[in-house]
Amino acid sequence: MAKEIPDLVAQARAGTGKGAARAARRAGMVPGVVYGGDVEPQAIQIPFNELLKKLKAGQFKSTLWNLKVEGQEDVRVICRDVQRDVVKDLPTHLDLMRLRRTSKINLFIPVEFLNEDTCPGIKKGGMLTVVRPEVELVVTAGDIPEKIVVDLADKAIGDVITISSIDLPGGSKPTIDRDFVVANIAAPGGLSSSDDEDGEEAEAEAAEA
Repeated sequence: MAKEIPDLVAQARAGTGKGAARAARRAGMVPGVVYGGDVEPQAIQIPFNELLKKLKAGQFKSTLWNLKVEGQEDVRVICRDVQRDVVKDLPTHLDLMRLRRTSKINLFIPVEFLNEDTCPGIKKGGMLTVVRPEVELVVTAGDIPEKIVVDLADKAIGDVITISSIDLPGGSKPTIDRDFVVANIAAPGGLSSSDDEDGEEAEAEAAEA
């Protein structure tokens, strides 16, 4: 199911350049730019505490936002970059891109693994090895999935989970054409089997991609 599109409230920012950006930061704001959509880029600023709260909540860059700026029509945006202070790791600038609901975009969608506690392979001593905690998909801007779900309820030691074995959300597809590995159930240390070797080779292939 697609996410409900949340609001991202911002203010129009007067002036551009480093001086104006520093002034915004001194005022407790994070400066940013909205671009795309066949119109001129717009300078904005967002209260620091509000942005930090949304960043800590996770998935900020894989969320379609409804940007609200007083006196202007709402516009759908996606975050393309958040610049951070190299020492404090706090946001210092962000870039937003305007989108139509029907726009196709590439996003990294997180993978969630279910039933680890009942997975036969894990109960026998195997270990879940996650090759890709996120998978890059082509999605529709108005229908961005929250996550990809992998059910481990029937997975045994040596099983390899590839992208083709996962039911992807409707309207989305991987950006990589080949059938890459997302995770596997590795054998306990010291044990080996042909299945486990195949899984390791597949994992190595994915890591090299």
